[in-house]
Amino acid sequence: MPPPINILAIESSCDETSAAVISEGKILSNVIAGQKVHEVYGGVVPELASRAHQQNIIPVVAQALNLSKIQKNDLSAVAYTKGPGLLGSLLVGVSFAKSFAQGLGIPTIDVNHLQAHVLSLFIDEPKPSFPFLCLTVSGGHTQLVLVSDYLKMEIIGTTLDDAAGECFDKAAKIMGLTYPGGPEIDKLSRTGNPQKFNFPIADVPGFDFSFSGLKTNFLYFFRERMKSDALFFEKECPDICASLQHAIVTALIIKLKSAALKLNIREVALSGGVSANSYLRHYFEKTGGELGWKTHYPKISYCTDNAAMIAMAGYYKYLKGEFADERAVPVARWVG
Repeated sequence: MPPPINILAIESSCDETSAAVISEGKILSNVIAGQKVHEVYGGVVPELASRAHQQNIIPVVAQALNLSKIQKNDLSAVAYTKGPGLLGSLLVGVSFAKSFAQGLGIPTIDVNHLQAHVLSLFIDEPKPSFPFLCLTVSGGHTQLVLVSDYLKMEIIGTTLDDAAGECFDKAAKIMGLTYPGGPEIDKLSRTGNPQKFNFPIADVPGFDFSFSGLKTNFLYFFRERMKSDALFFEKECPDICASLQHAIVTALIIKLKSAALKLNIREVALSGGVSANSYLRHYFEKTGGELGWKTHYPKISYCTDNAAMIAMAGYYKYLKGEFADERAVPVARWVG
């Protein structure tokens, strides 16, 4: 009987250092170290992020192995995020993964970060059936992906400019909220009226998205209102946040609904950091109920960047014998 497939996975694409261990397709551990250093700057500072990864990666990996109760000599491979992401951050994870694997004499598996977000849907039950449509929404990307198999994915729509998560974070910065801004807007929106202020929803061709116009519109709106009333934000904060959130989420659901209807897809999913947004989940479930969709999304801890999703992708690549070219370097962007 062959030994079990045990994979150590490392994620370091942005500002979370994460390590996970998967055995025969089951996640045994998932450790994440965040980086609070970026809060004061209102966004991720790449150089600070890569330095923090260097400090965090050894203790994070050690803890992931310890929690999994898998010995390093029992590992079959090491999976790592090859991109997209911040180049300096990626290099820390890639370098550690390759060195660690070489020392053990085992192969490495390079994983696309965005494909891993989609495969986070397979960590827990219930799992989607193929084919399904996945809306992947994060701080850096907004994509509609048609998923035909674990490793067969086609991007059918993407943002033409800014990502939905970036729109959340930039609007939060304009309002003086703490970073990351998306969760703050979500929290403040819960007591607000989403119909109070009317923000634009871009009408672009096909299944693509656009959020730059909304971001600019919000900047001018907020500046003008604060000029005429210094207490405007203080008085209207929940309604401002709820109305902005409504505009972003509506744009996402319109395109998702359009694609699902045109492709006649009834299995529909969310993934990525913004899929943790409570209003998006509510709107998604409501639309799914109206259209007879079978809906899926990961639990909150698997929405943001984490190594468990890298482990899941690494596991399916291992089964297919898709190992990394040891000469490969990280990539900052992925266009499909």
